[in-house]
Amino acid sequence: MSNGLIHPTAIIHPGAYLDDGVEVGAYSVIGDNVRIGRGSKIASHVVIEGPTQLGEDNQVYPFASLGAAPQDKKFRGEPTELLIGDRNVIRECCTFNRGTVQDKGKTVVGDDNWIMAYVHIAHDCIIGNHTIFANNATLAGHVEIRDWVILGGFTLVHQFCVIGEHAFTGMGSSVSKDVPPFAMVSGAPAEPHSINLEGLKRRGFSKEAIQRIKEAHRILYRQQLPVQDALAKIEAAYGEHEEIALLLAFCRHSQRGLIR
Repeated sequence: MSNGLIHPTAIIHPGAYLDDGVEVGAYSVIGDNVRIGRGSKIASHVVIEGPTQLGEDNQVYPFASLGAAPQDKKFRGEPTELLIGDRNVIRECCTFNRGTVQDKGKTVVGDDNWIMAYVHIAHDCIIGNHTIFANNATLAGHVEIRDWVILGGFTLVHQFCVIGEHAFTGMGSSVSKDVPPFAMVSGAPAEPHSINLEGLKRRGFSKEAIQRIKEAHRILYRQQLPVQDALAKIEAAYGEHEEIALLLAFCRHSQRGLIR
């Protein structure tokens, strides 16, 4: 049990484990099979159900619900999981559900993510690292969000969609197909508009790499080529570069098809 500050009104199940320095605020409930890592801070009125693991130095704000049963009518109480990494900020009223045995059996949130108020992460979603989800972003089940993605407020993501590294969705976007790395999309339904130029600059991409990404985006979206022809043209011109190899691999493995 943690030697940190546990408010006397908090309810901690005997089967929960809290590491050193964990704080739990007033009226929060920590259930059975919950593990919370060193230095994490759980505010008041938070409910965490197990099996759930939180890593170190997470901050969970009031009225969040973590590890509740998936919103899936096939669920029959199986011991599926929610796994959350380190240094995440989870703001007010967020809801993260556990996985289902029909898929991965777990929902996963990585490290260093900034999750704003009222975000919903459904069962079997996989969230990478360094993402930002603005208020009310909502993921259906089985969605994958890769590293450095930014979701604008009220973004909706359909089941089984994948959003690639460094992509950006505008406010109110409705995503029903896969979003390639580096793309900026918006609208309902979402459509591609450009690359995430400002994000790439902030993350230290070179001018040359950004120019290659711009050109690849132009070939994929502006030359009216079939997808496979566009990818072949991109590979012939820039395929030896790491960022383009990432883009090509994503597009070629897309299961739902690309936003175009």
